[in-house]
Amino acid sequence: MSTTALAGRRTVSGHEQALAAADTFAESLSDSVIDRDRTGELPVAELQRFDASGLAAITVPERDDGPDLPMTTLAEVIRRIAAVDPALAQAPQGHYLMVDVLAVWGDDDQRATLFPEVLAGGRFGNALAERGGTHAQDLRTRITRDGDRLRLDGRKYYCTGALTSRWLAVSALDGDRLVLAFVRREARGVTLDHDWNVMGQRATVSGGACFEAVEVDPRRLLDYQRAFEVPQQLGARAQLVHAAIEVGIAGGALRDARWFVTEKGRPFFEAVRGGWTETAGGDPHVIQRFGRLATQVRAAETLLADAAAVQDEVGRRPADAEAAARGSIAVAQAKAFASEVAVQVASDLFSMTGASAADEKHDLSRHWRNARTHSSHDPVDWKYHHVGNWLLNGAFPPNHGQL
Repeated sequence: MSTTALAGRRTVSGHEQALAAADTFAESLSDSVIDRDRTGELPVAELQRFDASGLAAITVPERDDGPDLPMTTLAEVIRRIAAVDPALAQAPQGHYLMVDVLAVWGDDDQRATLFPEVLAGGRFGNALAERGGTHAQDLRTRITRDGDRLRLDGRKYYCTGALTSRWLAVSALDGDRLVLAFVRREARGVTLDHDWNVMGQRATVSGGACFEAVEVDPRRLLDYQRAFEVPQQLGARAQLVHAAIEVGIAGGALRDARWFVTEKGRPFFEAVRGGWTETAGGDPHVIQRFGRLATQVRAAETLLADAAAVQDEVGRRPADAEAAARGSIAVAQAKAFASEVAVQVASDLFSMTGASAADEKHDLSRHWRNARTHSSHDPVDWKYHHVGNWLLNGAFPPNHGQL
């Protein structure tokens, strides 16, 4: 297998090539991650590099001329990028979900039209969640039919990746059916907002989108509801990417804690006077805390790898409800644990480094802000509830897009 340059874009055809591309992309983000966190500016150049890296196409099915790399590869790719900049790791999360949707539910024409665009460096942005209803999936966006013409109207929020995508995947109701409409980002009637003003994950620029009388090609309308009328893994596979982001945040925070302790930190005076150490890294309490956190991060990495392996075993089309449940539960465990570990490591970083690490020039608070912002979208209590209910009572987890 090789990584080949093609008109400024690279094609990635194997696991090791994907990891190498992820490492190269992540390294290109390291010097500017603090500036992006501080400004929240749209990372256009960075996402152009991602699109050119070939990483957006790694899960395109083989029958559609893609490399069809497994979830074990995707999870590790996202983890490595997130350890440097979790906001940029999150930007293509919805894209990979839409690749899965098309792989399982797209018809021949949809696949023949949309997958070549992905292979050419195009990326999907999501437009799924809404505000104003009783919950984020209480949809008011509608498809209106006028003969053979379809019109899309509605407003979305948290449209991660949309501002720099080639296509938007918009959830809507067509009568009483849940559908996805694939529309061009530049289509007439599409307006994308920069109204993303949060404490963390700022460079995802996950603002809103307004659709006013947007004409939809009937061939680009997909019946999304049927995906959740049978055992599925769309939700679990999407959640696995989120889990990888959390694990990456935890690893990045641990890395920076080690850097500060060994390169910048001073020991607490009691440790010096007591004859324990003359360095911050020799403080027995710092050693103990770092060792515990490092073990938790390693456990989170292991759970992530295990959940990805289960996903590869179950596949995009689980054989039955039992297989789907196994896949969903494995991801739920990895996601819930990683969310807690990321927040803890990012917070305990300051317990090991002292007040000098709070200097804004280091921007170490971004790890906690990113972890807390990202993990708040999906309550870990519900994950643990479904895990416990499955193990204790044999209750299948719900068959929706969050599991």
